[in-house]
Amino acid sequence: MSIDPYIEFASRHPVLILSFVGVLGLLLYGEFRRLTRCWDELKPQEAVLLMNHEDPLLLDVREANEVADGRIKGARHIPLGALRQRLEELEPWKSREVIVYCRSGNRSAQASDILCKAGFERVHNLKGGVLAWQGENLPLVRK
Repeated sequence: MSIDPYIEFASRHPVLILSFVGVLGLLLYGEFRRLTRCWDELKPQEAVLLMNHEDPLLLDVREANEVADGRIKGARHIPLGALRQRLEELEPWKSREVIVYCRSGNRSAQASDILCKAGFERVHNLKGGVLAWQGENLPLVRK
């Protein structure tokens, strides 16, 4: 079997080949990031179990206007933009369970990275954030 047909195909369809290589690269990068991060993701029900058996810090990294719509009971609010400056406040939880959440799970993933780099040992990101929490019909409190 010769490699010539593959070379001919690639030369006739460079955009297709570049697209394939790009998508493959993104998939590999995403998988590499997932495997090398120092935190894990919890589904809402897993977070509830952890909350029932441990005394985790619940860290809400949403903006103040989002928190006004409701938060998980007992959560501490530190917006993502202020987290690096306020890490000292969280020192007592460095070796304890920390559950980080936001609206959808993206900002809390960034916050989880920040906490890990600061030496926090047991960091969990609430997968899907408050949207997933509400999707499971779990309560929020308004203050």
